[in-house]
Amino acid sequence: MKKLFFKETTYVSSKDTQAEVFEEVYLDLLNKQLVTEDFLENLLERERNYPTGLDLSPVSEILPDIAIPHTESEYVRTTRIIPIKLTHEITFHNMISPSDQLSVRFLFMILNENGEAQAGMLADIMDFINSVDKKELCAFFKLEDTEAIYQFLEEHFTMEVSA
Repeated sequence: MKKLFFKETTYVSSKDTQAEVFEEVYLDLLNKQLVTEDFLENLLERERNYPTGLDLSPVSEILPDIAIPHTESEYVRTTRIIPIKLTHEITFHNMISPSDQLSVRFLFMILNENGEAQAGMLADIMDFINSVDKKELCAFFKLEDTEAIYQFLEEHFTMEVSA
């Protein structure tokens, strides 16, 4: 089983905008040499053109909306999922209906150095959301401690890596 979450790339951000959150995380990822210098610009542009907000109310009314930002694989140097808890709601546009806005409280940023697994990683995130007890998941989305966020994901997130 491939490890997708790492304690050192689990974040809690108190920034107020998408761009600020993306920049804050990007600077750390760049410092850790996990992304290229062009990552931030590409991430912002991709989010404008292909929004990643996800309305979770069809799964459960109690869940907050999330977003799953990502870029093309040429801008990343690893494959992992970066959990980012937002202490303030930030507006993202809906992935399925881009003119709709969502107030997002949690990001699963995908870093994927081999492009073809992207859809699989999106599906893994949705499987996680669908399979975990909704009250537990709701409590998880409220966590503001990186250690607790990481531990929950380590315990509850399972993925099948297709060889």
